[in-house]
Amino acid sequence: MNRPAPRAIMIQGTGSNVGKSLLVAGLARACLRRGLSVAPFKPQNMSNNAAVTEDGGEIGRAQALQARAAGRAASVHMNPVLLKPETETGAQVIVQGRRLGHAEARDWFGAGPRYLDRVMESFAHLSREADLVLVEGAGSPAETNLRAGDIANMGFARAADVPVILLGDIDRGGVIAQIVGTQAVLDPGDRAQIAGFAVNKFRGDVQLFDDGLADIVARTGWPSLGVVPWFGDAWRLPAEDMLDLASRPGGAVRVAVPQLPRIANFDDLDPLAAEPGITLDIVAPGRALPGDAAVVLLPGSKATIADLTFLRAQGWDIDLAAHLRRGRHVVGLCGGFQMLGRRIADPEGQEGPACEVPGLGLLDIDTVIGGEKVLANRRATCALTGAEVTGYEIHMGQSTGPGLDRPWFRIGGRGEGAISGDERVRGSYLHGVFGADAFRAAFLADLGADSALRHDQSVEDTLDALADHLETHFDVDRLLSLARVPRG
Repeated sequence: MNRPAPRAIMIQGTGSNVGKSLLVAGLARACLRRGLSVAPFKPQNMSNNAAVTEDGGEIGRAQALQARAAGRAASVHMNPVLLKPETETGAQVIVQGRRLGHAEARDWFGAGPRYLDRVMESFAHLSREADLVLVEGAGSPAETNLRAGDIANMGFARAADVPVILLGDIDRGGVIAQIVGTQAVLDPGDRAQIAGFAVNKFRGDVQLFDDGLADIVARTGWPSLGVVPWFGDAWRLPAEDMLDLASRPGGAVRVAVPQLPRIANFDDLDPLAAEPGITLDIVAPGRALPGDAAVVLLPGSKATIADLTFLRAQGWDIDLAAHLRRGRHVVGLCGGFQMLGRRIADPEGQEGPACEVPGLGLLDIDTVIGGEKVLANRRATCALTGAEVTGYEIHMGQSTGPGLDRPWFRIGGRGEGAISGDERVRGSYLHGVFGADAFRAAFLADLGADSALRHDQSVEDTLDALADHLETHFDVDRLLSLARVPRG
């Protein structure tokens, strides 16, 4: 029997951070449970929180979570264009999982359509594998000044002839104006792609918005697919946007994380935030590192030298020295690991102007930024406890020096990372290691905290709860009826 033609539908938002990524993840799990083969797709993304795929590339972390929700391996085709901000005005460009170079914002807006063929190629690849492709937009289609160069929202929807559901965020206020105003500024062709709308992040009695919902329907002529209440457990799932990064109150053991401007791959923090015995403290600029922290964790960075300069400007290097004098611990991951060394050099200007700067001098290593970008999923064991971990590397640069003779992990026959002689400073290029329950439990035991979390199971349970939430409050049947076979 021939397989039915694949269908697709797209979730666009009235703005950034309205909940598109979470909605697609929940819909992917709900449709999977209905027996459909589902694939997530985001034509263009902008995020420094990336995942390494099984086919050896990188995509936005949100698409990796959506793939997990859909019960399939993450693929570079799920996010064919990824922009990773390196400066206020420029970003590293990743196309189908591979780094192409750097682009300034002023140049990208004209260059985006050049990549539409690659976007359509990836979309076609996924369409051959799935019954349903759930497409996520980026930002808002109402940014009319960007429409000519758009491949993320209506530029893609029109090229592939995919119907759109517009998602508004009532939590930020003005949701009627968000949705009605979006319709008002779209040109007729773009407006015709929208097949319905939904309202997200409602707090309180949903029935209180009945008149508002009716008003949107009357003004737009679009059907409503529901008003989705606030999903309180969203923080248990990996976040994509730095805006979602927040402190989590918990137990007596405090883990402090300096909030660096180019923080990257901060999914490392999720298992720690979910531990009942841990208080995760995201330290905003202008605040000193807390004196009662058991460990300071320096996270990954998309621009290590710039973030190290920022760290020093905040006086956090002085706080770190005092923290160590109190006998506490420091951990650096990826860019944070590089910062812990004696020296960081960027001779080719990969992250900005070519330069060399002193590191924090807490580990006996030196780092040179450059060479081929390392992208790999890894299995390793902790050199201290023998606990097994799975993680991934995603970085530019190599580190050398005597400090590597005391590795934190072992991958096959080689060491990875470094530990100081007193074992209070540890660093590694491996992301994701705190997701391993036994490793995390041993690490927390050294800090005086018990581990009560099974992290992978927690993520699965939360995805199921999200799917239940949407089955109750979002018209999944109507969504499926509106999905259609895309062009080509």
